[in-house]
Amino acid sequence: MPDATGEGTSMTAPNLPSDALSDFAELMAQEQDLTGRRDRIDPEKRRARRRRGLIVTAVCLILLLAACGGYVWWALTATVAPPEVTTQTPQAPSVEAAAITAAPGAASAISISGADAYLGEGASGIWSSSGAGDPRPIASITKLITALVILDAVPLASADDPGPTITFTEADHDLYDRYYVQGATIAPMPTGTSMSLHDALAAMLIPSASNYAEALSSRIFGSQDAFLSATRTWLSAHGLTGTTITEPTGISPRNTSTPTDLLTIGKLAAAQPTIAQIVATSSISLPGAGQLHNTNGLLGTAGITGLKTGTLGQGTYSLLYTATLHVGAAEPLAVTGVLLGGASRESVNTTVIATLDSIRAGFHEVPLASSGQEVGAISTPWGSTAQLVIDEDASIFTWSDTPIEVSMQIETPATYRDGSVVGSVTWTAGPNTVTTPVTIQGQIDQPSEWWRLTHPSELSR
Repeated sequence: MPDATGEGTSMTAPNLPSDALSDFAELMAQEQDLTGRRDRIDPEKRRARRRRGLIVTAVCLILLLAACGGYVWWALTATVAPPEVTTQTPQAPSVEAAAITAAPGAASAISISGADAYLGEGASGIWSSSGAGDPRPIASITKLITALVILDAVPLASADDPGPTITFTEADHDLYDRYYVQGATIAPMPTGTSMSLHDALAAMLIPSASNYAEALSSRIFGSQDAFLSATRTWLSAHGLTGTTITEPTGISPRNTSTPTDLLTIGKLAAAQPTIAQIVATSSISLPGAGQLHNTNGLLGTAGITGLKTGTLGQGTYSLLYTATLHVGAAEPLAVTGVLLGGASRESVNTTVIATLDSIRAGFHEVPLASSGQEVGAISTPWGSTAQLVIDEDASIFTWSDTPIEVSMQIETPATYRDGSVVGSVTWTAGPNTVTTPVTIQGQIDQPSEWWRLTHPSELSR
């Protein structure tokens, strides 16, 4: 509409709908311009607007700081994965088998009491043997059987019991000459002299006097036939079916036995107090008989405590023996052994000593581990490491190549500090078991704050 001058201020409405957006923007600009002019005119409104902006900015900053602080708190307090522990059970050492010495061409057998836990359940029977097991001449070992049969008929109350008195007659004295001619071992037996049964048995067993063997057996049983009958009964009662006795001295090669039977005879003799005492005596002086020396030259050597030698000549040297071996076990070993048919007395003695030495050497301390030996490792994602080590030296007492079993147990500790005990290693061989602690060598430190903040994927969510 025209004003007073004739010119009008026109606001032309858009003719087309496409001009609506442009017109709206123009209107908004005009409104903002108008508002700005008002603000410039009204300072109070300007200050309110500024406050609103500051509040919004502050809220945003608080929210941002809260988010960052929450992450930091979580990262610094979150649980980390426990250290990784790897272990390697130490290997059991291998040990060579003990070699038991045997005499070539001879027959031998060994029984050991008190070592079944080490040597096996058969140790007290025939634990080791060599050569044929058929009967062989036993020579003067016969006298042990004669003594056992006599004491079965006339028991003595103890090892020191003298027993009945034996008075020797002229017939007894004549035995001295008869066995002398045969080349047998003899001891003086003057007519009319008296001797206790205990001492007469000593004269028979220590120097192996054949005249005493016949004189005593005839005196106790009345005749040799009666003695031999009692002997057969005694052998049968003890299951000694492999043994044949035809006379009391062993001078006859028809007196034979097997290694198996002789081990039983040896144990019976060792268990008889009177005989055990006598055969352990290296020499004795007896009235009428004089000074007598034991034919067993090994007494006191290599632990040997008895029993009886036997010799019929070249290639027939024998020894039935007992020995006590201190090998380091809780109790000493009681050995009963026999060797039949050795080439000479020296070879028999050498072989027996070597046999006992080989048994003794077969018992040994086997080293298992040394202090500081590594058996595992500890590692963490943040690079802290330590080792698992055996805390002390370990060894085990065993026999020969007895298998050694080993096991290891490791527990999770509360803290992974240097010296902390975290488990043990156990070795077992036969009846013996040894256990040693496993400790931490080094220390696992906690992860640093920086590592926590920069490794969120390693933290528990």
